[in-house]
This record gives sequence, C-alpha cells and structure tokens, in this order.
Amino acid sequence: MTALNELYQQVILDHNKAPRNFRKMEDATKRVEGYNPLCGDHFTVYVKVDGDRIVDVSFEGAGCAISKASASVMSAMVKSRTVAEAEELFGEFHRLVKGELQGEEEIERLGKLAAFAGVSEFPARVKCASLAWHTLHAALSSSEQSVSTE
Repeated sequence: MTALNELYQQVILDHNKAPRNFRKMEDATKRVEGYNPLCGDHFTVYVKVDGDRIVDVSFEGAGCAISKASASVMSAMVKSRTVAEAEELFGEFHRLVKGELQGEEEIERLGKLAAFAGVSEFPARVKCASLAWHTLHAALSSSEQSVSTE
C-alpha cells in the first residue's frame, strides 16, 4: 500500500470513528432522510441555509464506515460554502467515486475528498459513499423529504 493510500485510509477511519457534525440540528431549514437499501445505511441530513450560503450542516444515523466517513467529510467541506459551490462539490465527488476523474492532480485538488478515490474499484460501495451527498443534494435542490440510492 502506498503512503498516499495509507493516508486516505486514515482519513476514512478517523471520520468514521469521530464523525464531524454528527448531531441533530433543531433549527435546520431543511431535513432530508437518505437510505441505501443495499446495505442498510440510513442518514438524516440537516441543512441551515441563509440566502445562498450554507450556514450549518449536520447528520445523524447509522451506516458502514465509508458512508459515515463520507457524510462527515461532506458536512465539513460544504459548511460556509454557497449552495452552488456545494452542488459543484457534489458533482466532483460523484465523478470521483465513479472513477471518472483522470490523473492524480485532478483527484488531489479535491483535498480530503480524494480519500474516497478507491471506492470506484468497488461498485457496490459507490452508493455507500454517495448516500449523504445525494441526501444533501435533495435538501438543497428539491422539496423531497427522503431519497434512496435504489
């Protein structure tokens, strides 16, 4: 295992063991539930938006290490960004886990999200990694109150 892969694995393990923003948000402007029936991951994503800026984001629920770590990294990365910036990150992350980004430089510019690059080698895990992101996307762009990776 390369040093970079070990670092990426450490990021995922750290965010799984000590997830950031793992809490219910009472004053959220949007709350959406996400469910992955393939493996049973289930998260609720809370978002507080003021104008076009994400003021706060949090999540609660249960899932595998990849889904929980992804939700944790997502919550930390989109906080204080505009809705448009968060949607752009969603697109980049989705391309990453599907293996559509080419070259180390393109992947590394994503920062901690790059830790999920290896997910593309395990197609069943793509839904695990992207569950929280799809849930956030629904919270930002629709009136849906639940989403599924089915």
